Amino acid sequence: MDVKQHYSGLTDAQVKESREKFGSNLLTPPQKTPLWKLFFEKFQDPIIRILLIAALLSLCISFIHNEYAETIGIFCAIFLATGVAFWFEMDANKKFDILNQVNDDIMIKVIRNGNLQEVPKKDIVVGDIVLLETGEEVPADGELLEAISLQIDESCLTGELMIDKTTNPENFDSEATYPSNWVMRGTKVLDGHGIMEVKQVGDATQYGQVAEKATEISGEETPLNRQLNGLAKFIGVAGFALAILTFGTLFIKDLITHPITWGQFGLLGAVMAGGIIALSKVWVPILYDAFSLAGKEKPLPRCINRFGWLTWLIFGIIIFAIFCSIGVLFGVNPLNSSSWIDIEEANRILQYFMIAVTLIVVAVPEGLPMSVTLSLALSMRRMLQTNNLVRKMHACETMGATTVICTDKTGTLTQNQMRVFQSNFFALKNQELTDNTASNLIKEGIAANSTAFLDYSDPQKISTMGNPTEAALLLWLHNKDIEYAPLRENAHVDKQLTFSTERKYMATLVNSPLVGKKVLYMKGAPEIVLSKCKTVETPEGEKPVSEYKGQIEEQLLAYQNQAMRTLGFAYKIINEDNDQPIPELADTGLIFLGFVAISDPVREDVPAAVAECLNAGIQVKIVTGDTTATAREIARQIGIWKPEDTDENIITGTDFEALPDDEAFERVKKLKVMCRARPTDKQRLVELLQKDGQIVAVTGDGTNDAPALNHANVGLSMGTGTSVAKEASDITLLDDSFKSIATAVMWGRSLYQNIQRFLLFQLTINVVALVIVFLGSIFGHELPLTVTQMLWVNLIMDTFAAGALASLPPNKEVMKDKPRKNEAFIVTPPMRNQILWIGLAFVAFLMGLLYYFTNAEGEINRHDLACFFTIFVMLQFWNLFNAKAFATGKSAFNGLLHDTGFITVALLIIIGQFFIVTFGGDVFRTVPLSWQDWLLIIGSTSLVLWIGEIFRLFGKKKK
Repeated sequence: MDVKQHYSGLTDAQVKESREKFGSNLLTPPQKTPLWKLFFEKFQDPIIRILLIAALLSLCISFIHNEYAETIGIFCAIFLATGVAFWFEMDANKKFDILNQVNDDIMIKVIRNGNLQEVPKKDIVVGDIVLLETGEEVPADGELLEAISLQIDESCLTGELMIDKTTNPENFDSEATYPSNWVMRGTKVLDGHGIMEVKQVGDATQYGQVAEKATEISGEETPLNRQLNGLAKFIGVAGFALAILTFGTLFIKDLITHPITWGQFGLLGAVMAGGIIALSKVWVPILYDAFSLAGKEKPLPRCINRFGWLTWLIFGIIIFAIFCSIGVLFGVNPLNSSSWIDIEEANRILQYFMIAVTLIVVAVPEGLPMSVTLSLALSMRRMLQTNNLVRKMHACETMGATTVICTDKTGTLTQNQMRVFQSNFFALKNQELTDNTASNLIKEGIAANSTAFLDYSDPQKISTMGNPTEAALLLWLHNKDIEYAPLRENAHVDKQLTFSTERKYMATLVNSPLVGKKVLYMKGAPEIVLSKCKTVETPEGEKPVSEYKGQIEEQLLAYQNQAMRTLGFAYKIINEDNDQPIPELADTGLIFLGFVAISDPVREDVPAAVAECLNAGIQVKIVTGDTTATAREIARQIGIWKPEDTDENIITGTDFEALPDDEAFERVKKLKVMCRARPTDKQRLVELLQKDGQIVAVTGDGTNDAPALNHANVGLSMGTGTSVAKEASDITLLDDSFKSIATAVMWGRSLYQNIQRFLLFQLTINVVALVIVFLGSIFGHELPLTVTQMLWVNLIMDTFAAGALASLPPNKEVMKDKPRKNEAFIVTPPMRNQILWIGLAFVAFLMGLLYYFTNAEGEINRHDLACFFTIFVMLQFWNLFNAKAFATGKSAFNGLLHDTGFITVALLIIIGQFFIVTFGGDVFRTVPLSWQDWLLIIGSTSLVLWIGEIFRLFGKKKK
């Protein structure tokens, strides 16, 4: 490239000084979460936390009874769930890192020490003079010193594919998002060349500032975590209330049957009071959880968090000492052993406390974290097959809760490739190219009068190089089975005048083998090209421009109203001896061939995918850096802009920024389109929508989208997007298609439904176990199920069930529902009713069975205990089928043959139960059962499924 002026550039000393003052041209990489931290993050899950408390309480019981199986089982459940979640996220991050490699060693042409030289992009400093050429990426932010026909692709920052840049103030675009003489890091040179002086490098660039915002931690809690938090509170409160009720009942019953003195009662009260104070950090949060569940939210007293466990233990001892001192005043001597209850009584009270703790442990669904993790992990893997690379596990489910999608236009809704929408060549019948003279002039004019190229490396998706508008014309020829390369090679170019913003046209003089003469081809702004023409080429020959001018202007206006770019074409036969420069040749006397309308077309699958989202109750808002007219037209084409919509439904970024927060908060509710948007506008929109209680998904492929992607509940980046955008996102759409977003919503909703089904299954088991333990302790019977048997039911079998329900295919019917309410409780009223009714029916049946199996001495033999255990498991087994059919309105057998994962798990549960009963021996307290026993148990317990089928059948008929 020729340099018009002489630039000396920086000296080596100045480069060093600039680097020390302004820093290097490197972006601070996003802080990677250490692996140990990523693992411990999994313990933030509300159910895992309550499981940890249950594990510690279980450990206390284990020390007293010297039986550790239950405790080991709970810790296994915790580490299994957290381990699986950690592994899948780590695996997804590895895939993502491969996708997201960045190169800072690209060589850039700079002038230093008066010489032209190449330096790595990372070594560019403020003050450097950089040469920009077609196809290169701008290495830093800076001011243009020279611009020759310079066009920049700013889609990574503003969403605009092609922006004209100039150093002439008269040609500055006042509506442009960034100044016309300013170029920015990450943007690409489409056409022409220029020279810039670097003003900002690294993190100080617009690209760097956006990247920094993209790594801010928003701290937004996921909808599923919020709902599991509510469930954890409920389980904690219910278990704690039942534990207090049980302990209170047993303690009062013991006082009646084994009376003690008032002095002994007083000292026992002192111990209990001290214990209650010492354990304040356990029961006070549960009490405040109860207030929260009742809708009376109260902040936890500061002292609970301020003081540690040791401090509260000391407080407990002080309270105990105070009570003892009061006892002394009433003549009770704490130092006298007769003032205390005897060892036997103390053991009984401790036993009651252990039963109460056992109830809390039984209330906690150990399999739930594993179920949620398995469901999320399986969804992560299966969503990858539908072109959704999920980086953060929670994003699978959060997509299902989405109420608003804020989408970028370029590359997401549109193809990010300019195409000819309509051609209007007056000499062509039905706009078909043949071998006549007019067709040859059009073909050769497009091929030779162009600087663009097509890349055929991937026959499935031809990519373009150079000016996207010119490339659209080459694609138009290709779609008509005409290859531009032979036409261009055969037409010898004599002279060429490249496009400039001042001239608004490009012209090329060629020796045409098709026409056999010298031909001047021109293309540019239709009004400019038309002004240089005298006649129009038609099938009947040349006609005066005046006959067609009105028709042309009317059609051009229609295209411009649809936010399309238009290009006019003309030609002129030049005498062999004419040696005038092109500007003089092109000044007048041309023949107008016609014009084309060019647009970045909407992807074919987008309108249907948008309609699917709208029908599912999800709002779709377009946020783009494009013009108002273009944004509105795209909104109309995809189906979100209706004829009745007004200016209230569209706003520019600058107008949105000027709105006060309260006005902006109200405006975003009606907003459908935001145009000329900058990164901060998009981020503000997301935050205001979240303030309104919306669950927001944001899509984008450019660096300008990164802050909003990061602050959204779910950020969806494009596989071909910038590394900054991908780093800020939760899911990467490998096929760049909006349709994949609708698919992700369907997966998310189906996943949530599967988690609800597992809860239905799991909580039924917990209700049964809880009531049996409660009744057994009140009436003085031991639990008929051993710890190891409960471990099989609560952990292994539940994990299998989680896998079975998580493997169910996504249900397309969920897209007909509206998004669930953000504050809704995960256990819905129909779920609650089913859990209670089935649970209590199981309890009644099992208690009756216990009564039947108990002999005159009040004992149950080993065979009957094995039968009881198998019946308990088989009841839950058949209830798994009821859980599968929940919320579908269909039979449990619907699609069963296609649910191979579900069938496999069901068989594993039966085989596992058979092996445990047959070979479990003393560990599982079982003896082998005969085949008659198995048939009787399987057949009789299957009534659970058949009764469920009858209810579903009548429920369907009612509807």
